[in-house]
Amino acid sequence: TDKAYWQVVSLRHKQKLAQAYLDLVKQLDTNVHKMIDEGVATRSDGLSVDVKVNEAEMTLTKVNDGLVLAKMLLCQTIGLPVGEAITLPEEETETVAAVSLTPQLDVAQAWENRPELKQLENMADMSRQATNILKAGNLPMVALTGGYLISNPNVLRIPIWNWGDVMYEVRASKNATTILNLELEEAKEKIELQATQTAYQMDEANKRLTLAETSVKQADENLRTANLGFSEGVIAPTTVMEAQTAWLQAKSQQIDAEIDVRLSQV
Repeated sequence: TDKAYWQVVSLRHKQKLAQAYLDLVKQLDTNVHKMIDEGVATRSDGLSVDVKVNEAEMTLTKVNDGLVLAKMLLCQTIGLPVGEAITLPEEETETVAAVSLTPQLDVAQAWENRPELKQLENMADMSRQATNILKAGNLPMVALTGGYLISNPNVLRIPIWNWGDVMYEVRASKNATTILNLELEEAKEKIELQATQTAYQMDEANKRLTLAETSVKQADENLRTANLGFSEGVIAPTTVMEAQTAWLQAKSQQIDAEIDVRLSQV
């Protein structure tokens, strides 16, 4: 459910990004065609920008379709009608804005909160109790009612006909308990490994987000410089398009990094 939820948020932000990118290339397309009319740009430049506009429009169409399908999947997952019109709070925020959490490895808490461990512990305890019951059934029994033992000392009852069967059952029960204890220890080791991996994953997600934010700042500055150079006539349209593409990739990677942080926190 969380994956379906954040997939919707991711695609909504990529939809806004795709629209912003389309606006950028359309503006460049308009400027280049004006320059062609003025004789300071070539038709080849215009065709190159036209291709970028078509690509940007196709990208936006794909994101739009993906967002519709992602919302249908989320509705189906949480039990709403598939065609229900829903809007998530994070769709309209400026960024996905993940809260910064420092990963804290607490294996003991992981063990305490995992139901499969509790189930294995209960099964092992039940197995030990079953062994004790089997042992008790094979012990001599003495009637201890009042003074009956004193007046009749021959009340000691010893099971002799099923010793072999009971001892076999006791050994089998002990083996079953041993197996359950081994499974319990193995489960604890796997949960410890999983908890450790999760802590590392959150740390890595936080680092990726920091790097992505730095890349976006650099891409913003690169795009600003390219636009300035283009307006002054010292940079070709192809250079601006390269800066726009790099900006798009950096922003898209930032969205992915923000979603990764959200999912690692989950």
